[in-house]
This record gives sequence, structure tokens and C-alpha cells, in this order.
Amino acid sequence: MAEEAAAKVLALRKDNSQLEPLKHSAREYIRDGVYYNREAPIPPQCYTRTEGKHNPCYVCHQTYSDKNRPNFAYDGALQGSYEFSEIGLTNSWRNLFLDKSEALAALSDQTVDAYVDEDNYSPLVEWMKSDAWQGEVLALQGLEDGAAAFDEAGLAKDGSRWVAFNYKPFPSTFWPTNGSTDDTMIRLAEKFSSKDGEYCQDVYFTNLALLELAFSEQELTTVRPLSELIVGVDFNCDGLLNKEVTPIRARKSYVGDANDVAVARMLYPEGTAFLHTVRYLDVAADGTITPSRRMKEVRYMKKQRFLSEAQLRSLYYAEHKEKHFEALPKHRSMGVRGTSNTLGWLLLGFIEDEKGVLRRQHPEEEFACTGCHKAIGSTLDQTFSFPRKVVGADGWGYLDLKKQKDVPSHGEEQGEFLTYLERVGGGDEFRQNQEMQRKFFREDGSVDREAVMRVADLYEMLVPSAQRARQLNKAYLSLVRSQEFIFGRDAVLAPPKNVLLKVDNVDEPLRDEHRYEYDIRLNWHQAIAKRGK
Repeated sequence: MAEEAAAKVLALRKDNSQLEPLKHSAREYIRDGVYYNREAPIPPQCYTRTEGKHNPCYVCHQTYSDKNRPNFAYDGALQGSYEFSEIGLTNSWRNLFLDKSEALAALSDQTVDAYVDEDNYSPLVEWMKSDAWQGEVLALQGLEDGAAAFDEAGLAKDGSRWVAFNYKPFPSTFWPTNGSTDDTMIRLAEKFSSKDGEYCQDVYFTNLALLELAFSEQELTTVRPLSELIVGVDFNCDGLLNKEVTPIRARKSYVGDANDVAVARMLYPEGTAFLHTVRYLDVAADGTITPSRRMKEVRYMKKQRFLSEAQLRSLYYAEHKEKHFEALPKHRSMGVRGTSNTLGWLLLGFIEDEKGVLRRQHPEEEFACTGCHKAIGSTLDQTFSFPRKVVGADGWGYLDLKKQKDVPSHGEEQGEFLTYLERVGGGDEFRQNQEMQRKFFREDGSVDREAVMRVADLYEMLVPSAQRARQLNKAYLSLVRSQEFIFGRDAVLAPPKNVLLKVDNVDEPLRDEHRYEYDIRLNWHQAIAKRGK
């Protein structure tokens, strides 16, 4: 019955008459191995109409004054400038412009609620463990149940060594109000969790804390009680080896069997991996919204090769040179290992097939991931979430928006999300989230700062109503049934009015006073200090 409803949804979708007719269907492009969009790394958000003053670009495109930061993209000038190749001047994300109104009406709340509550992750785990999968087994048993898969410290209960951490979602693509819930886990190479060849949890969490310090650039952080006696290192530098300590100071090298690896500023050691799941919005009977059991996507990143700052600078220079001559981005598929971003990382993705089963992403679908995990200036070692981890011991554990408030980013005084709303003029990049407009904006378009300041936590700020959540679920389900992800995978409820189909000279670039500096990291320490006063 659910499949019949979904088929009806697909049949009811209407193409926008302004879109150029396609030569082939998405299935034909994929079947023939022909890339529909050679500029797939340009995300749809980059086609937002800024009107000279609305700037959603600043959170991605930055030129830092800190020239020693190991991100040498230096792309701050791209904020609202529409500097694309000739191919990129046409917006290829045509799914944005489909009229989904009748399709959404054809799906009942009961049908979509039942769909998102189904587990499609466990079968992926079993498949990865079988002979059918020739790649690395990266799955985590029980992850479909979210926080239940981890202990109080955030360590996976299945022995896989994945560790969950609580982080502030990146504005605004990963705000639940804009379509999805998610979570992220980290895993270091095996020697970072061992001493003398044996697994040692105290060693593992010490090294994770040292990695956190490498990104925060602080001298001190906190952990749940760890033993200096077991690890054999004086963490707090008091000249003693104590049975239990909670403060850890920055060191030049990692500990345990990884003591020969230097702690590199804002760079992960070789072998670091991330597991990221993107999920629907599960609406409970009382209206509470949580991550669904069903997963839209399962994404992995693994650092296959450590590159020094000098090596990265050289690679970024080559990238700048290619863009100057309008060379199209390259796609380097490594088979079952994933797609190389050419900066040391492999990206591997799984997405739902038309029946909701998680399948390996096709090359062009995976190619799109390199846009955010290679080519933008705000990331740290090509990542978003870990640099935004809640500081210290409180940051280890499953993502929980109710335990977070809107703290400032580095260099800012007011909350990061409040700042975002003011600079963008909306609750999403496209300025079409009407629910956020009603909650946090006045009739004249200005931000209602008092309304933003009144919210108790990030859950209250970023989670949509039950009605909107279900509509977003339905919108994405229509994309799943079509399998036209190469035409876009954003769950929009209506064709956006503020997104360009084509870029031309009449589109006003951002004025200088609306270009901003921004640090992806959060000033958790400032927030803690204010709470203590």
C-alpha cells in the first residue's frame, strides 16, 4: 500500500515549464555512465539570489587572516559573486523547481510515519559483513536506535570503537527545520586506542582529547576520569601519575602505541574516519521530533593519507590554477573504497533505492560530496562537525540539541545562529522556510532578536513543527521513489523563489558591507565563562 501511494506521488510531480527539456532520464544517465552535471560539486545553495544584501555564503567561503590555518582555499571573494565555469552558470539542480503540491497531498501522514520508522540500516550492516561487500566494514551495530548504541562516554557498545560526539549543527543545511536530522561519529586508527598492542580505553579517550585540543587551539580540556597510571603520562602536568584525572593539557604527540605520531595543528592523523548518518524527522505521538530509525544516507570519510601543511598548500595552489583556467572538477573513483577528494580523504556514500534499501551511491551522486569536503574555505581538514564539538567531557556522547544553546562562533559576541538569521534574512539559505520566518522575523523582514533570545535550547530553535516535519519527509520520499538524485536531493516543499535557474550579468552581487569573516569553530569557553558569572 505504501508503494502504491509512493508511485502515485511520483506520477503527480509537475515539471517547471521554465526548465530546459532533458535529453535523458536520470536512470539513463547513470546506466550509460554519462555525467549529467559536470559541476556537481557546486551545491544548489550557491545559486541563491542575494539581492546584494542576503548572504548565506559566508559560512562556507572564507579567507582567514590566520595564514597558517591548513585550509588554503582562500575563497572569501566567492561570497555572492557567482564565479562559475560556463557550465556552472546553469543551475542543474532541477528537482528544486518541481511542483510537489499534489504529490505531497497524495501521501497520508500515517503512510510516511510508518515509512520513516522502519529500520533500513541493520540490513546494510549485515550486507557489509557478508562476502557481497568487498570494501572495509565501517558499519556500527544498533546505530538505527541512535543514542542507545553508545555508552555514557559516547563509545559504541558493539566494540567497533566508533565514538559519538555532541556538536552544533552547521548552519543551516543541517538544521532539522530544513529537512533532516543527523549524527556523526569518529574513529581513530587502531594504534590510537592501544598500549603495548592491547586495547586501552583510557589511551583512546586521551588521544581523542588531544585531537580536540589540536582543533580548538586551547591548552586545556576536560575528560571523564582517566588514569595517568594506566596510560603512563602526566596529563595535567602536576609532576605525579594519578589514579584519576579530568583535566588534560595539550601535548606535542599522542599517547600509547601512537606516541610516535605528532599532534598536528587542525589536522587529523592518518586513518581517522567519520561515520555520518542523515535521517528523516520522526514525529512521536506527543509531537516530539527525534532522528528516525530509517536513514536517508550513510556517509563515511576516511583519511587515507596524512598531508603536511606544505603539501596541502601546494595542492590548493594547483586547485586555484585549474579554476582560473575554468577546468572542470575531476572525479577520482577508488572503487569500493569511495571517491578521493585529492586532499587525503576518501568519501563513501550509501543512499536509499526506490524501495528504501540503502545502496551504494553512483559515481556522480558521490562526486557531489567533494563540493563541501574539498573546495570551500571554512572547513578544517575538510570537515565540519568535529571542529564544532561541544568542548570537553560534555561533548562526548550522542548528538543532543537539548543540551546546547546558541553560543557564538570565534570572534563573535552574539549567538552564531542569531547572527546567521540576521545576515541571511531567513531561516535557510533559500529564504523560504516560512515557519522560521513566523517564529523569528518581524513583518518588515528584520530579525526578532527577543524571540531568538527567549528560546531555551537549540532543540526549541531548530526543530520544526510536526506538520512541517511530515511534509519534509513526504517531499524527500518523492525523491527516493524517483531515484533522480543527480537532479538534486534537497527536501524543499515548493519551488524556491530566491534561487537562480541561470546566472547572468543582471544578478546583483553582494555589496561589500554584507560580506563577513566567520570561524566555523564555536566559542564554548566564552559561553561557559558567562554562565559562571
